[in-house]
Amino acid sequence: MAKKMTFALAFCNRGFMPGELIYSAREDMIKAVTNAGYDYIAMDAELTRYGGIETRDEGLLYAKWLKEHEGEYDGVIFSMPIFADENGAITALQDAGVPILMQAYPDEIGKMDFAHRRDAFCGKFSVTDVFTQYNVPFTVLKPHVVHPLSEKFTENLRDFAAICRVVNGMKRFNLGCIGARTTAFKTTRFDEIALQKYGINVESFDLSELFHKVQHMDDNDPKVVAKKVRLEQYTNFTLVPETNKNTLAKVSVAIDGYIEEYHLDALALRCWNEMEQVLRICPCVLLSELNDRGIVASCEIDMCSAIAMRAMSLASEQPTAVLDWNNNYGDEENKVILFHCGPVAQSLMAGKGIVTNHKMFDKTDPGSGWGSNEGRIKAFPTTISNCQTKDGKIIIYASEAQFTDDPIEKEFFGCAGVCEISDMENKLIRLARGGFKHHTSVGVGHMKDILKEAFTTYLHYDWVDIDGE
Repeated sequence: MAKKMTFALAFCNRGFMPGELIYSAREDMIKAVTNAGYDYIAMDAELTRYGGIETRDEGLLYAKWLKEHEGEYDGVIFSMPIFADENGAITALQDAGVPILMQAYPDEIGKMDFAHRRDAFCGKFSVTDVFTQYNVPFTVLKPHVVHPLSEKFTENLRDFAAICRVVNGMKRFNLGCIGARTTAFKTTRFDEIALQKYGINVESFDLSELFHKVQHMDDNDPKVVAKKVRLEQYTNFTLVPETNKNTLAKVSVAIDGYIEEYHLDALALRCWNEMEQVLRICPCVLLSELNDRGIVASCEIDMCSAIAMRAMSLASEQPTAVLDWNNNYGDEENKVILFHCGPVAQSLMAGKGIVTNHKMFDKTDPGSGWGSNEGRIKAFPTTISNCQTKDGKIIIYASEAQFTDDPIEKEFFGCAGVCEISDMENKLIRLARGGFKHHTSVGVGHMKDILKEAFTTYLHYDWVDIDGE
């Protein structure tokens, strides 16, 4: 079972404000966090006046406590039940090293006397101003002031948790590159040194090494047998000849070996055409299964798509997919058929897929493409995103859309879905002008604002607004 996300709680104080309000704020915030399904840690309330942070010394005390618990928390919630003292706040949190959510209490009409008035609406600006001066990133969400026990703050918590997952999961991760870029696919070029600057470590593997591993595995190897059972349970394998099924299982075992040995969090695979010519398989279904298993896997050595896929997978905690901007949908100017040969996670499909002989390869080399997991993508709200490396920078976009249940004729091979995107024609022009590839990554749910906050506030990617806002 995955560890619950944990937030470090911090509370402000200011000498001339009613500090007693901090006591109830601590109770409110603990209840809000635990009710939302998260864990928390908090410094002993007896260590400072009212359990809040006001003076520089109290800030140093909290910073020391935070350092002692480094690695135990995913983000910090800085709660302002009253007007905050910015000196204590910045001293406490300037080295937090994780996302910081600024929460301020609303005042209540009828409780505006000096014993109850909070002034946190105003005080929140004093804190965010100073954090900006110190170049310490933070998150502010709507509304400007919100009670921790409100439904709106529960939404804020969910969004902040997603931001934390993206930021912490993208700071440092290992991305596998299995095979060289296909010669004709200049669209999937990437800058490995630029990725390293952003904490993305690339591990490269020669495809011939993978072939060697596969060709020296026995059909009766326990790992191969177990993998074959797993694949047969995963999707419909009834059409696949036994020899090709064994080879698919061996390739999957070999990839698992790379993942385990090099601690890969994501990968991109050179999927054609040597796989088909030499091994007589098409690895689409293996990428599908990896994505459902929580290992982001992109085809065609599209390393940039793997980056966007990982971010959306972290945000949504669900599988993602890389798809071609493939076909118009009749005369519908805001609909497009997004397609790939079959690497889409089974959980994103409308029904169980069926593994076939890839029709494109079968046309010129019969029997060479076993492994395309065919089906249709189900209807769900989605986010589309991708990135590129340019001049040492990672440049990313995201927009929101909807997969529909519009039909696609059964003769259309692979795995595809109809996606409805508002103002699509203008967005396509912006993508083309921006030099983005013919792939886009898709995730489950609308998360553009979460991605934008994570990438621009904390991770320093360059953001391209394709929505024209």
